[in-house]
Amino acid sequence: MAHGYLALILHAHLPFVRHPEHHWSLEERWLYEAISECYVPLIWVFQGWERDRIKARLTLSLSPTLLTMMTDPFLQGRYRQHLERTEELLARELTRTAGTPFFPVVVMYRNRAARLRQTLEEYHWDLIGAWQRFKQAGILEIITCAATHGYLPLLMLNPAAVKVQIQAAVELYRQFFGHNPPGFWLPECAYAPGLESYLKAFNIKYFFLDTHGLLFASHRPRFGVFAPIYCPNEVAAFGRDVESSRQVWSAKEGYPGDFDYREYYRDIGFELDYDYIKDFIHPDGIRVATGLKYYRITGNTERKEPYRPEWARNKAQLHAGNFLFNREHQIRYLSRFLDRPPLIVAPYDAELFGHWWFEGPQWLDFLVRKIAQEQEVIELVTPSDYLQRHPCNQVATPCASSWGNRGYHEVWLCGANDWIYRHLHWASDRMSELARDHPASEGWQRRALNQAARELLLAQASDWPFIMATGTVVDYAVRRVKEHLHNFLELYQQITSNRLRPDFIEELEQRHPLFPHLDYRAYATPDP
Repeated sequence: MAHGYLALILHAHLPFVRHPEHHWSLEERWLYEAISECYVPLIWVFQGWERDRIKARLTLSLSPTLLTMMTDPFLQGRYRQHLERTEELLARELTRTAGTPFFPVVVMYRNRAARLRQTLEEYHWDLIGAWQRFKQAGILEIITCAATHGYLPLLMLNPAAVKVQIQAAVELYRQFFGHNPPGFWLPECAYAPGLESYLKAFNIKYFFLDTHGLLFASHRPRFGVFAPIYCPNEVAAFGRDVESSRQVWSAKEGYPGDFDYREYYRDIGFELDYDYIKDFIHPDGIRVATGLKYYRITGNTERKEPYRPEWARNKAQLHAGNFLFNREHQIRYLSRFLDRPPLIVAPYDAELFGHWWFEGPQWLDFLVRKIAQEQEVIELVTPSDYLQRHPCNQVATPCASSWGNRGYHEVWLCGANDWIYRHLHWASDRMSELARDHPASEGWQRRALNQAARELLLAQASDWPFIMATGTVVDYAVRRVKEHLHNFLELYQQITSNRLRPDFIEELEQRHPLFPHLDYRAYATPDP
């Protein structure tokens, strides 16, 4: 019997980005890059475990917006075009780099692109089929997240807004997987007392917190973060382990900063002559990342050396062994003080594996194989596995927290983004008003009300205030919030004045085709 447990949690999320009104969209590339660099490489890892009968058990959170985009025919077609352009660029690069130290790296990318196409064709360009396969094989426990990744503690002024973020997510999950989700990823691990009541109403068994959210609970947790606690309503809260997080997350202290790993910030889209690369960047001449990065981190210097895939692979194997070694010692130490096997909860953004940390999927593969084949101290489990084995846990109420900078809400509520909330709260109140005033709408009025709810949900995404706070693509984030609020206001005025414009309603339905089963009447009452 294992001495302790390790719960690996991957949270996969992207904001809903879909721009058919533009021939070429910079922001849609977030999805294309994640598919090529993260989601499909993770599928390769899972396929290997299934093929080799490796005893693997992971938890995967798939946000509703990501599920929607993965199954959208328009975005699937756009991704195919993206992959074709990458293949064309690689054909040119094979000729340009022949006889240089970069040629083996280009060959690696060419082989990856061919394997990408083969895998996507195997699943008919629908990655949900892959997730379902590994769920049925027992490799994955799949959970959900808030509908548009809304930052729930800052939406609680209107309880119905929180309820619908959760309800819409549960309904979409049920549509894809046939049952209610067992667990819930709170966006940004952001918690405030009372959120567990909404999770309980939808039969959700557990959620995750950052470390201090558990440690500063209403009663001091006897086992720290190495066992979950039950909220008073019996929904379990699992806390993040600091040590395992730092080893993987930190670019300075953690594995991703190793000098043999691929350098993320050196891409040929920014480095090659414009005339050569112009057909593979933005049509307006804006240089963008192509995904072809030829250097390794090398060191804290601008001078970079060519990437050596075999060196990076060896480091990934070494770091997987180091991670396992540390977890074994951690569990042996903790076992002296707990009356049960200690649980180490290690949650990460899925996009870290392959996108930000190119070798991340290899590291994960090595780690899980080592756990399955080379030791008997640690067992991989999901939160559901743990609760089934250890149903008796301490009862306490967690404290308000998030996994953002400084641990609370300031990233999503600061001088750069605080202006959005009075508008979001106003729109939430108006949506509840519409739902109460129109309890039995049909036809175009019903469609207008449902679309107003969709626009509100899209405006509430936590991605927009995060982008504003970090100062990346601020103009785009501001534009998205204003666009969805404008659409909501226009629909609200059309509904209240009984002057509906079917062309406007239909246009929004086509541009934002998500949550097909959303029922605006959910906003009528605050209770779950």
